[in-house]
Amino acid sequence: MKAAAGFSRFTVAGLVTSVAKAVVASNPSRRAVANCTVTEYSAVPSAVASCTAITLENIAVPPESTLDLSKLIGGTTVIFSGITTFGFYPWTGSLIDIGGTNITITSTPNAIIDGNGQAWWDGQGSNGGIDKPDHFIAVSNVLGSSTIENLYIQNWPTHCFSISGSTGLTIRNITLNNLAGNAPNANSSGLAAAHNTDGFDISSSSNVLLTDSVVYNQDDCVAITSGDQIVTSNLYCDGSHGLSIGSVGGKSNNNVTNIYFQDSTVVNSQNGCRIKTNYNTTGFISNIEYRNIALSNISIYGIDVQQDYLNGGPTGIPSNGVTISGVLFENVTGTAESTAKDYYVLCGSRSCSNFTFVDVDITGGTNNSCNYEGVGSPC
Repeated sequence: MKAAAGFSRFTVAGLVTSVAKAVVASNPSRRAVANCTVTEYSAVPSAVASCTAITLENIAVPPESTLDLSKLIGGTTVIFSGITTFGFYPWTGSLIDIGGTNITITSTPNAIIDGNGQAWWDGQGSNGGIDKPDHFIAVSNVLGSSTIENLYIQNWPTHCFSISGSTGLTIRNITLNNLAGNAPNANSSGLAAAHNTDGFDISSSSNVLLTDSVVYNQDDCVAITSGDQIVTSNLYCDGSHGLSIGSVGGKSNNNVTNIYFQDSTVVNSQNGCRIKTNYNTTGFISNIEYRNIALSNISIYGIDVQQDYLNGGPTGIPSNGVTISGVLFENVTGTAESTAKDYYVLCGSRSCSNFTFVDVDITGGTNNSCNYEGVGSPC
């Protein structure tokens, strides 16, 4: 998928942009109102409790506050309109919470959700420095058949989407633009100001589709740490750490099954396709597919499988408590920098099995290293 020139906003096909305005009652026990337009942050709780079609128009979220959409009435549609902004405060709370059954989160054309990341960025992300929102948008317990679509999001502090405990969710036509974070600032000691800015973190969720989206960031484009039946397709990832499974192990849920990365492009990234597990932990990774993935200008690993992560970094000493089986790399092609490795596999003793490589061709890197190869390995 190619990025649209100028980071153009996705338009909402057939969206009715004329939303009837209604007075939002202060009593949350009243019957649901069909349409409510909210222009002040203080009116959001009443609208969430009372309305099934909510337009959030130019909402300014105050410092140390969350735009709380976690208890939407079943079937509610929320439409972001204008520019949504967030005041600065050093804290670790999320800035938007989303939850509900059979809900839709979308926007009007040209709407912008601006996370004000510049106020928090210091080159350290969630590893240190000032307190930062741990996730910009926390999507939790979204059930039924729900959709998050047609959003343009920029300048989030760290970790844009956290998706957990959800099933039957489709995420599509999302643009995440954190390009401003590539430049150093006065607090980042010459490093990129933004750090740990994952695009989509998915855990303990099932039957999730993430598709037709663009991510410009400084960490994982997608990171799946647990879950089942998750499909990501037609993504364009620029500046990221790649399409990742993990890190897995040492968490409340350490099972990752039936994950499909398809028809996507990863450019200017540290890694292309990556699976990583934590040292001396337990877990289960099975039936993973990377199919039709185009790579360009990869700086560390084209394909990377590592079982040696400890305290957030690799040690070179793998463990075998997390098993990895049934992994397919098919039509994964592209280029890596000369200082990179095209292929790097570091498995624990007998913990990797049934890897298959079909039409895999990554070139440009040097010193490939694989202690497990599987069928058709190009290593």
